[in-house]
Amino acid sequence: MEEKQGLPLTGERTVPNVPLERYWFARHEAVYGWIVQRYGHSWRDVIEAGCGEGYGAAMIADGPARPAVLGLDYDSAVVAHVASRYPDVAVARADLGALPVLSDSVSAVVSLQVIEHLWDLGGFLAEALRALRLGGDLVISTPNRITFSPGTKRGEKPTNPFHVEEFDADQVAGMLRHAGFRNVEVSGLHHGPALLNWQRRHGSVVGAHINAVLTGVWPPALLELLPAVTAADFFVGPPADSLDLIGVGCR
Repeated sequence: MEEKQGLPLTGERTVPNVPLERYWFARHEAVYGWIVQRYGHSWRDVIEAGCGEGYGAAMIADGPARPAVLGLDYDSAVVAHVASRYPDVAVARADLGALPVLSDSVSAVVSLQVIEHLWDLGGFLAEALRALRLGGDLVISTPNRITFSPGTKRGEKPTNPFHVEEFDADQVAGMLRHAGFRNVEVSGLHHGPALLNWQRRHGSVVGAHINAVLTGVWPPALLELLPAVTAADFFVGPPADSLDLIGVGCR
């Protein structure tokens, strides 16, 4: 199934308007919503590093302060899609180890569900620090290894073939501090009551979704759930036992 605005599903990139993909889209959308609520009145200019389909960059650009947003992605098809679909987002093809902006030039660098894909993570963090003005923010999110890949140890190759490495909360905090960021915080994204209730009756929604994709057999309860999931079915709280980790650091 392809997303209606033109980008195909890859098994890793999340796109809007696909009912069976709605859980993952809403899970990501919830973090963008948290970012806009927390920072929407203060940011003037933002880089989204690894912008993917572009819906998140568009949400940030539509925030209360209407910041200028530059979306960066290495995939030229993604860049063309964002340019045509989201007129309020500037977009460019770029390697995240060499951000195409001046030093001390932006209020924020946002990079959601990207760091687990990077071979040169240290290079990206150094570039983010360089690009930020003094007092600027880096916000990253990444799957929580402890819940996303239970049983795997630090540094082990993840079972997800798209991921170079997965992290726990202490690793996220440590990498930000090691890169030179101050006032480091790590939060976590969690299921809200409706999803927790569904899981008490049917088991893990993530496990059920992955199994359905692998087997092609979609349980009726899952087919009923997925199109109805929204960003409001998630909340941001402490990192322990979270789905995704959210790391924040200040230059």
